[in-house]
Amino acid sequence: MTRASMFNSPLLLGFDQLERTLDRIAKTSGDGYPPYNVEDLSDERLRITLAVAGFGEDDLSIQIENNQLTVRGKQSDEEERRFLHRGIAARQFQRSFMLADGIEVEGATLDRGLLHIDLKRPLCEPAVKTVKIRTFGDAAPKTLESQAPKTVEAKAAQSKSGPTGNDQ
Repeated sequence: MTRASMFNSPLLLGFDQLERTLDRIAKTSGDGYPPYNVEDLSDERLRITLAVAGFGEDDLSIQIENNQLTVRGKQSDEEERRFLHRGIAARQFQRSFMLADGIEVEGATLDRGLLHIDLKRPLCEPAVKTVKIRTFGDAAPKTLESQAPKTVEAKAAQSKSGPTGNDQ
């Protein structure tokens, strides 16, 4: 059975990577361990906090690959310990977060069973770019700065003045 694409509109070009990311997130978001918070500290800063009680610094790892932040926890088994009752599980986990382009991990701290991961997001300045319009017979410019193509406005001005260049 095929699934209908959320981004199948011809007006949404280049969003196939975003769709794959959303599919991957939907598949991995089922497990609720360990619990976590995401805080908005300011316009430029975020913090992810995971509850990792019982895990030490050597039991945790944080990796970033292809804008995916992955936190893994694995407690080492202490075979010399004998439990009469074991109610605290030494459970492994993997928690992943997708990061937008430009978000950087500033650092991580472990404090009283909470792992804090500080993120910095750049402020996005709106960018406006003007695209030159060339006519059919123009050669493609090698660089935008090296060759100024003829514009449609210049040709329109020539046709209004007539073949002799005098206004009538």
